[in-house]
Amino acid sequence: MECRNGIQQRKNSWQDGVSGTNCPIPAGWNWTYQFQVKDQIGSFFYFPSLGFQRASGGYGGIVVNNRDVIPVPFATPDGDVNLFIGDWYIKNHKELRNDLESGDSLAAPDGVLINGLGPYQFDRAVVRDGIPYQIINVEPGKTYRLRVHNVGISTSLNFRIQNHDLVLVETEGSYTVQQKYSNMDIHVGQSYSFLVTMDQNATNDYYIVASPRLFDSSNWTKPPGVAILHYSNSQGPASGPLPGLPNEFDTYFSMNQARSIRWNVSAGAARPNPQGSFRYGEITVTDVFVILNRPAELIDGKRRTTLNGISYLAPSTPLTLARQFKVPGVFKLDFPNRFMNRPAKLDASVINGTFKGFVEIIFQNNDTVVQSYHLDGYAFFVVGMDYGVWTENSRSTYNKWDGVARSTTQVFPGAWSAILVFLDNAGMWNLRSQNLDSWYLGQEVYINAVNPENDNTEVELPENTIYCGELSSLQKDQARRVNFSSAPMPLSPIDAMVKVVLVAVMVALRGVFDISGTI
Repeated sequence: MECRNGIQQRKNSWQDGVSGTNCPIPAGWNWTYQFQVKDQIGSFFYFPSLGFQRASGGYGGIVVNNRDVIPVPFATPDGDVNLFIGDWYIKNHKELRNDLESGDSLAAPDGVLINGLGPYQFDRAVVRDGIPYQIINVEPGKTYRLRVHNVGISTSLNFRIQNHDLVLVETEGSYTVQQKYSNMDIHVGQSYSFLVTMDQNATNDYYIVASPRLFDSSNWTKPPGVAILHYSNSQGPASGPLPGLPNEFDTYFSMNQARSIRWNVSAGAARPNPQGSFRYGEITVTDVFVILNRPAELIDGKRRTTLNGISYLAPSTPLTLARQFKVPGVFKLDFPNRFMNRPAKLDASVINGTFKGFVEIIFQNNDTVVQSYHLDGYAFFVVGMDYGVWTENSRSTYNKWDGVARSTTQVFPGAWSAILVFLDNAGMWNLRSQNLDSWYLGQEVYINAVNPENDNTEVELPENTIYCGELSSLQKDQARRVNFSSAPMPLSPIDAMVKVVLVAVMVALRGVFDISGTI
């Protein structure tokens, strides 16, 4: 199954590609995703959503362009480049999964990849010979748009280019106030667009670097991800030390950098009216959820992660199908607004959302690592973050004017982040940790947003729906399968998902495709 990170799929959670909305695709079968990108522009990516498979690749970019009648708030770049950065482990996704199921934590990564390739040999004592690396070819004096996605497992990465400024212009579908950065902390699941002008002399190439950030690096001796920016008239290889990291002991650097990212309220995006026309700071909040994350703990003898003391246990019947066919006992609309003083438990507990309600969600991270949280189906406004415990008084620090709208936000250890979201997209939508280990062990919940006045608000059940669990009897065989006769042994239901025939452009790993936004 493939999930499209940040694509809202208006009124159509049937196409969301997560365990609560879709059945796994059996080996040899195919599934065609059909979705629209109404009211969206920007930089997104897709990835396999089950069984830790993202750790083995299968991701790629999705670019949604402005309609021709809506101007982009910067000159057309001379080139457009997608960069996928992420931590990497020698162990494959099955071995990492088994480690988690055995009660172990993820170890430090074995390296960092850029577009699936290893580091350039910037130091012979650190990087061995023969490792393929990414080269970005550019022309002097030109400006390029770099869309950078952290598609990794659990590591925040600092992205930078030797001697070049990064001008931030867009993140996850929102145009931002254009500001220069020498580097950017990009957390798991986040996407950023930068304009980079090739304004340096061409005496040599330049390093592109992605380094682990905000984790205990005292015993980490692996090289960072290093690619090469190659001017067409370059006279030699990149040289000198790698551009430096921010002070890792300055715990406020990354948070202040995140706070500095602002919404461009005067720019149009998917619609011609300015983004700031939606005055989110003037809307009355209808529901408040304070969602607490704690370190992994034992539940029924197994190591699990929780949100508000509940570790999500995926039922065999997806929530959307159970709701459609009124299958009893699959899930409960009882996810608590706050942490309950009771033992942690396994459950399929769902947030009972109010359709077109305006919800305030505070993520409180009581763990020791950075967490990223993502909400499918929506863009939310990041209005505040700080260290310590969130209180009612924390609202006085909220940005109610130009907080950026996006779909993934970081929550620093021992800190909180607050978002506001308008539940105008009917469906069953996944709220999860983007850190694969936390997600796999139970850190997710679904928001059920149903229009009580109109059953036709959501798209109808697709004709190609795959049935499973309590509804397996409704499934018909597929006439046209792919024959994996050379497989040495049957695959488990989860691992079978990696052998999927997807539509057109999704067949290629780490591909990119463009979509023109329509209304």
